[in-house]
Amino acid sequence: MNRKSVKKKYETEVAKTMKKIIALLVFVTMLLSGCGVAETEDVPAENIPADGVWATVKDAYVYAFPLVLMDATKTSATNTETAGPNKAPVNQFIHRDTLADPQAKNVVSPNVDTIYSQVWYDLSEEPIIHVLPETDRFCKIQVLDGWTNTAAVLDKAGTYAITVSSWEGTLPEGVIRVDVPTSMAWSITRTVLSGEEDLPAVYAIQSKMRIMPLSAYISGGNYQAPQGSYSEENNFVPVQKVLSMGPAEFFNKANELMKSNLPAENDKAMIEKIAAVNVGPGMTFDPTILTGDIPSTWTEMLQNLRQDLASNSMKFSQQLGQWNYFGSPIGDFGTEYEFRALVAIAGLGANTVEVAFYPKTDVDAAGNKLTGEKSYALHFNSCPPVLEGGFWSITAYGEDDFLIDNPLNRYCVNDRSGLKFNEDGSVDIILSKDAPEDTTNWLPVGEGDFHLYMRIYTPDAAALATWTAPVITMIN
Repeated sequence: MNRKSVKKKYETEVAKTMKKIIALLVFVTMLLSGCGVAETEDVPAENIPADGVWATVKDAYVYAFPLVLMDATKTSATNTETAGPNKAPVNQFIHRDTLADPQAKNVVSPNVDTIYSQVWYDLSEEPIIHVLPETDRFCKIQVLDGWTNTAAVLDKAGTYAITVSSWEGTLPEGVIRVDVPTSMAWSITRTVLSGEEDLPAVYAIQSKMRIMPLSAYISGGNYQAPQGSYSEENNFVPVQKVLSMGPAEFFNKANELMKSNLPAENDKAMIEKIAAVNVGPGMTFDPTILTGDIPSTWTEMLQNLRQDLASNSMKFSQQLGQWNYFGSPIGDFGTEYEFRALVAIAGLGANTVEVAFYPKTDVDAAGNKLTGEKSYALHFNSCPPVLEGGFWSITAYGEDDFLIDNPLNRYCVNDRSGLKFNEDGSVDIILSKDAPEDTTNWLPVGEGDFHLYMRIYTPDAAALATWTAPVITMIN
C-alpha cells in the first residue's frame, strides 16, 4: 500500500472514530502546586521495549489530554476581536448575559442557577489583576490551572493578582497574590440569581468586576483592553478538535504546552514513564516508535477511551440515597490522571466538592427509569444543608441532556422558588408533563425519559452525613 493510500485510510479511520466518540460525550456530573518538572531529553527509539509502546502511549495520552483540551478551549474561547457573552480576547471577561433555555445547545446539562463570567489568562508576561466587588449573594471565582486543577476559590471581595508561581516581584499594597503553577489559567465566576427578573442585579455586579495587567493597574488611569483577533481555523468545538488529532499532532502540542505549563512535582514518576515514548516538556514525538497497524491501533484506543476512563473512575462515585455523584478528588485531581481526563471530557471546569457537588438520578425509588409518561412526587424531608451563602436546586433534563421546554419556562426549582412547605417542614415537588391544579411546586418534565441534577453549593459537609436525600415516588 503506497503512502497516499495509507494516509487516506488513516484519515477515514479517524473520521469514523470521531463520530463514535462524540456520540459518547455526555455530561457525567457536575468542577497542584509544587516545583515543576524540567525539560527532558529525547529518548532513542531503540531504548523502548516493543511490547510496551502502545500501553505507554495510552498513559501519555490520558495524562496530557486535559492540558491539550484546555489549550484548545482557550484558543476557541479567545478567537474574537472584541469581548462578548460567548467569547473574549485573552485576559478579558466573557460575561454571560442570559439564562439557558431549551434552545441553548452549546453545552449539555446547562446550569440555570448562576450566570458565568469567565477569563482565559496568559500569565507568561506579568500577573493579571482581577477585582471581585462586594456583592449581596453567592459570587465565587474558581481559578483553574492548565491541567484543570482548582488552584484557588476566591469568595471575598478584593483585588487579586493572578500570578504564575515562578513570578518574582512586588505587588502594590492591598493586592492579594493568587499563585497558579502554569502560565495558562482559566477562571469561572459563578453569580447566583433568582430567575430572569434578577438579571439586572447580576449585570450591576458584572459591571463592577475589573481585569487588567499589573502594569496597567500600577500606572492608573482608565485601562483600555486591546483588540483581539479572529481566525476561521480556530472556529472549532474544542473536544472535537482534540479528539481528531493524530499521534504526532497531539503529542507535539502537549510537549510544547508542557514547556510553559510544567508538570507538577508529584507527576515525576509519570513523566519519567512517558519519556520512553518522547512525551514530556520540550521533547519531540517520533511516530516511528509506534508499532503495528498505527491507524487502527490509534483508532481503537480512542474508541475505548471514554469507556475505560469511566470504568476506572467509578471508585470515585458516591451514593446519596437514590442519587449518585463524583466525589473527591474531583476538581483537584492530584495523580488520578484517568479521573482527571474523564472529567475534562465530560465536564471541563468541575468544582471541588467543598464548593459544590451535583448528585444525579434517572430512576425512581423502585429503580424504574423516570419517564414523562408517569407523574412523580419528589419528597424532601428537609432541604439540602448548606453553609451561609449556599444554595440548592433541582433541574430536569431530557434524554438529549438539554432543558425541557414547557409553558411556564420553568426549568428548575430551588431555595428561591417560593415553594409551599408541608406542616412538618417537608416539601413535595411534582414531576409531570401536565400541570397540576396548583403549579407552585411543579417541575415540568416533558413526555419522554428524563433525569434530574441536584446542585448543592457551599454544602454543609457535617450535616450532609446524616441528611436524608429526597425520594422520588410514582403518583396517580
